[in-house]
Amino acid sequence: MDRTFFALGALMALLAVAVGAFGAHGLRGRVAPELLEVFETGVRYHMYHALGLLAVGWACARWPATAPTAAGWLFLAGIAVFSGSLYLMVLTGQRWLGAITPIGGLAFLLGWAVLGWRAWSAS
Repeated sequence: MDRTFFALGALMALLAVAVGAFGAHGLRGRVAPELLEVFETGVRYHMYHALGLLAVGWACARWPATAPTAAGWLFLAGIAVFSGSLYLMVLTGQRWLGAITPIGGLAFLLGWAVLGWRAWSAS
């Protein structure tokens, strides 16, 4: 799983940069500044958790167990739900998508908790 999460981390970082560039160059002047901030928040958390996936890859190599793997899947789910809902909300104008954003935030929190617990309990 270490190679899988390193590869997914690199892919998610690539996507975060691409989506961020789209937001900075393609959305500026097309959406309200408040919505651009929302989009940028999605990109920022997307990148943080892409880097988190690289940490998960390292953790999988160091501590082979299910906990780092669970953290990786939680980070991916968080990127999809948290960042994805923010991207879609800005691009479509569907404000109700903001109601599901906290579910992605919870996935991020759980991923970090699981990863931290595994590091703390490692022998």
